[in-house]
Amino acid sequence: MNIGSYYKLKHFIPWTRRNIYKVALLSLLPTILYGVCDVTWIAIPWSIVALVGVGAAFIAGFRNTQTYNRLWEARQIWGAIVNDSRAWGMMAKDFVTAAGTPTVSEELKVIHRRLVYRHIAWLTALRHQLRKPQVWENQNKSYFKEYKNYYKVPEWESSIEKDMAPYLSQEDLNYVLTKKNRATQLLSLQSADLKNLRKQNLIEAFPYVDLESVLKDFFAHQGKCERIKNFPYPRQFASINIYFIWILALLVPFALVEPLSGLGVYGVWLTIPVSIIIGWIFTSLDQVGESSENPFEGGANDIPMASLSRTIEIDLREMLEETNLPPAVQSENNILM
Repeated sequence: MNIGSYYKLKHFIPWTRRNIYKVALLSLLPTILYGVCDVTWIAIPWSIVALVGVGAAFIAGFRNTQTYNRLWEARQIWGAIVNDSRAWGMMAKDFVTAAGTPTVSEELKVIHRRLVYRHIAWLTALRHQLRKPQVWENQNKSYFKEYKNYYKVPEWESSIEKDMAPYLSQEDLNYVLTKKNRATQLLSLQSADLKNLRKQNLIEAFPYVDLESVLKDFFAHQGKCERIKNFPYPRQFASINIYFIWILALLVPFALVEPLSGLGVYGVWLTIPVSIIIGWIFTSLDQVGESSENPFEGGANDIPMASLSRTIEIDLREMLEETNLPPAVQSENNILM
């Protein structure tokens, strides 16, 4: 997530420069044919370009709206995870108690710590799973690879085993690592632990139901994240967006050569910069939409899962009265992951 006021042109122009090169090449040929070779019949009416432009603008606007909705929904889900995680920490600490005991024993503190730390491990497993590349994502795109030089994705810098190890017992860690969906299994372990605590009368009946309900909410949040991760923006809409915009970029210079040639001897050469500006606007709309449609792919516009998880960890460990807390995740070149 970019936390700056906006993307500066010194970053945005290089990020979109390949589109600029392509549009420049597309505008060069008709300009030379019309202005140098005197092939005037290639000029086309603006009304044709306007029709294509309306279609391209409509589909580009539609795509950007839908991809923003995917991004915003992902942020809302993680906002709910933050809220429910704080509730989990509070409830685990206050509801797991020994009846008639005025103080919290060391044994209860161990249980509280286990429930909280296992939840932090769930956050870790979830974000690692959401960072796994999918074939439709943009990790192989040139602009994605270049911009990756500005920041690091924590989940790609370390293994899930190493990141979960501080929060789980060796038994739990070994068990979870044998499973495909580690996050699901961690929630299952939480439920089994609550069941055992209920049998030991360390949780009253109603608080037990409330704690299980929070686990159910975590399953729902995880499922929503997995839906966004595993179901791409429909490929048919992505395809027509590309086709319409590049057809428009191809036709624009053919419509500009004739009116611009009337501005003077060298007026026809204005076709190239004007076509570049128009083409850059539409191709940049397409690229921005493309870079926003997968909010967990490791891009600069992603949901800052590592930062949110660290915030949750700090809050929960403070509830346990711990003082040796990890620092908040810092942005790198205004990119917070």
